[in-house]
Amino acid sequence: MQKMKGYIYTMFAGADPAVGWKMTDPIYGKTPTLGACMPNIRKAVEKGDYIFSISGRVKDIQQYIVGGFKVDEKINALSAYERIPENRMRISPDGKLEGNIIIDEKGNHLEIDYHSNHEKRIENYIIGKDAIVINDESEVKKAREETLSFLNNLFSKNEDSISKIVARWRKLNEGQIDELLTWMGDIKKR
Repeated sequence: MQKMKGYIYTMFAGADPAVGWKMTDPIYGKTPTLGACMPNIRKAVEKGDYIFSISGRVKDIQQYIVGGFKVDEKINALSAYERIPENRMRISPDGKLEGNIIIDEKGNHLEIDYHSNHEKRIENYIIGKDAIVINDESEVKKAREETLSFLNNLFSKNEDSISKIVARWRKLNEGQIDELLTWMGDIKKR
């Protein structure tokens, strides 16, 4: 039996949901998904693995671990288009991008999508379960204060920035996943 593994990655600069960025990928909704970003991670994970995301850099604001979920299924973007219509990419009435399915009903790449390498991004659409998300103001405050020290401890580092610990992404073993889930659960309880 293969051991569970996971990945933690940093979202792009400005991608911080606590300062107004709309979560387009991953989406931590009723059914958590990862649809276009991080094709390398989406390809590597299997059912039962975990994916976690860290907010992107914003000037003078500490990054934090936003959330994570357990991988339940991998499908292609066309199947996702049919099964999860609420995740189809579109521009909302307030002018913000929404959704993480980057194709239309025929499989054509949407012009509003900001990703490159469309062909590499239409496979391995991740459907998750058991999401844990740091989302209310007090949770975010605690997570911002603790994420750097938590990641230093998790990876046996002593760095002054998250980018020096995780860079763009990093693999997690089973023990690290358990520690991460416990820490996030504790943040939500306090």
